[in-house]
Amino acid sequence: MVTDTIAAIATANAMGAVSVIRISGEDAVDIAGKLIEKDLSQAAGYTIHYGTVKENGEPVDEVLVSVFRAPKSYTGENVIEISCHGGLYITRRILSLILGSGARMARPGEFTERAFLNGKMDLAQAEGVDDLIRAKDAMNARSAVHSLKGSVARLLEPLEEDLTQIISNIEVNIDYPEYDDVHVLSEEEVLPKSKAWLTQIHQIIETAQQAVTIREGIDTVILGRPNVGKSSLLNALLEEDKAIVTEIAGTTRDLVEGTVRIGGITLNLIDTAGVHATEDTIEKMGIDRSIQAMEKAQLIIVVLDGSEEMTEDDRKLLAMTENKNRIVVYNKADQKKTGDVSISAKNRQLDELIQAIQEKYEKELSAADTDTLNNERQIGLAIQAEKSMQDVVDSLKQGVELDLVTIDLENAWFALREITGKSGKEDLLDEIFSRFCLGK
Repeated sequence: MVTDTIAAIATANAMGAVSVIRISGEDAVDIAGKLIEKDLSQAAGYTIHYGTVKENGEPVDEVLVSVFRAPKSYTGENVIEISCHGGLYITRRILSLILGSGARMARPGEFTERAFLNGKMDLAQAEGVDDLIRAKDAMNARSAVHSLKGSVARLLEPLEEDLTQIISNIEVNIDYPEYDDVHVLSEEEVLPKSKAWLTQIHQIIETAQQAVTIREGIDTVILGRPNVGKSSLLNALLEEDKAIVTEIAGTTRDLVEGTVRIGGITLNLIDTAGVHATEDTIEKMGIDRSIQAMEKAQLIIVVLDGSEEMTEDDRKLLAMTENKNRIVVYNKADQKKTGDVSISAKNRQLDELIQAIQEKYEKELSAADTDTLNNERQIGLAIQAEKSMQDVVDSLKQGVELDLVTIDLENAWFALREITGKSGKEDLLDEIFSRFCLGK
């Protein structure tokens, strides 16, 4: 059990009107009371107290002390939040006085870690705290708030319950055959249940992967031969002159990057060197980097010059990207409109491209706005659960007896519960035996 008292500055390490210093632990109330020379031992939770912080009898700052009593606090412990005047010097000086009174400096994330350890939130909710802090747009913030409210746990609870029911029945059938109150499961019953479970987890994983793609941004490469308007397109999307644009072919020799938000979709843009046959050593190096970026990209925007006939280099690019996720764009539509997606990067007329991007990621946009798993750790554990259940299905199809597939069922159960930080063999035993009637 954690018994020491921790403290840290909870607001940004910068100048501001107000700063907040947070203290959590057994001695938090006592330390705060000594700091402002008031007896807070009987102070009720959710109350605020005015006082003056003093050092050697000299006033340091006038502060407000908020008291939160365990277990009704963020960490589940006694928590104090001291609101002082903002400023690096004053804030750090008060923190040093707190540390000098017996608290220790909190580690990064330790307040939320204690909230998890004290049962105030599950692991997915704790991750939601960090996601909310780091959110760069409304969609990511909305997703983080859903996580904080327990959306991941609610999503997984039906699957967890189904597994618990199957495992409990099998275990009781094997170990307590005389216990007549429990239905005896057969392979014929477990197989369709396992298949249905597998379908549900697969849908959850697929939706989560689509959502993560949108939330983290789509790595997008702008590809084309020299002087077709790739850099002009990058500048038009970013609404700034980030890439050099001239009439001279081959101006871009290295990768130029930027991030843009289009109708709820974040594109992590990379403008590349023009891909074409050349003997120039530096150009070749730039082209090699373009090809490498293309191989890693989640979306490729192939830019063609709509005012000219297609060249051999254009055809090679189209062949190179044929089986990849791409949008083919015909630039210079102000001179001649050709193709399904025609734009004028120079005049920043990009409506058809923006529409094509939104249509391509319509499904992912919808997924990102639903309750789902929120990061690679959670998705990875769900995939582990899926694989374990697939092993169950495969074994049952081959006629393997139920007692021999229990280990795979348990592995799926553990992986699922690890997403929210609840896994443990003793937890499974508790779940199984809690279903027995009283006195058995």
